Amino acid sequence: MRLRILKAVVLKIGFWMLVGVLMLYAIFPFYYAVITSLKPSSQLFEVSYWVDSLDVSNYVAVLSQPAFLAAIRNSVIVAVSVVIIALLLGLTAAWALGRVRFRGRTTVMMLVLGVSMFPQVAVLSGLFEVIRTLDLYNSPGGLILSYTIFTLPFTVWILTTFMRQLPDELEEAAIVDGASPWVTLTKVFMPLLWPAMATTGLLAFIAAWNEFLFALTFTLTDSQRTVPVAIALISGGSQYELPWGPIMAASVIVTVPLVILVVIFQRRIVSGLTAGAVKG
Repeated sequence: MRLRILKAVVLKIGFWMLVGVLMLYAIFPFYYAVITSLKPSSQLFEVSYWVDSLDVSNYVAVLSQPAFLAAIRNSVIVAVSVVIIALLLGLTAAWALGRVRFRGRTTVMMLVLGVSMFPQVAVLSGLFEVIRTLDLYNSPGGLILSYTIFTLPFTVWILTTFMRQLPDELEEAAIVDGASPWVTLTKVFMPLLWPAMATTGLLAFIAAWNEFLFALTFTLTDSQRTVPVAIALISGGSQYELPWGPIMAASVIVTVPLVILVVIFQRRIVSGLTAGAVKG
């Protein structure tokens, strides 16, 4: 009996130690970026894990740059547009692939999944020619198009999986009541798909917000660049200086919205999952 109790205690302690290590591994880089951003330039290379005094000069320096503020605006426009387009197209595609029976449905799903496996570098040159032909180079439209192409496959895949799990009785009841397919999708299924839509929307937003390669390739001027490129191009007083303070401050500024979004969407996901699809 005592051996079992001792074993249970050891397992519990080991479990929480593992959780602590994982949390430290995940949180410490962001924590160190925060304290580094609050240090003056003279203290940046002093190893310290605490902040003795708050210095917001790095944040003032970053936020006083018009190019960085324009980059935040561009990132918001591009990320929100990608989420809206990806959810709209993904929802309609998930309806067709999840509720409509036709020959080759599994093949289409495999093709959708296969498209998402291509690395960005493999399609960079071809996509550049497409964007230049459509006259979308150095504009938000080019980034929205390229980001949507890469976020749509996993959006369709996730929404289709959730769509197939919804009971057929809901669709049959809507058809009996005379509802059209669009009404059935938007009025009956969409409220039940909020957990999946929140998940895919969050993933699409994070992907568009953090994307660097396409943003660097398809934009040319400071007025059209997004946040990752703007941070990479932050320069110091000379070519030999790397301004770690402003870079860390800019990283913290663009990371905080993602943390807030994750917290908001996590609550909605949990509430949607616990509510259930069918009552009674």
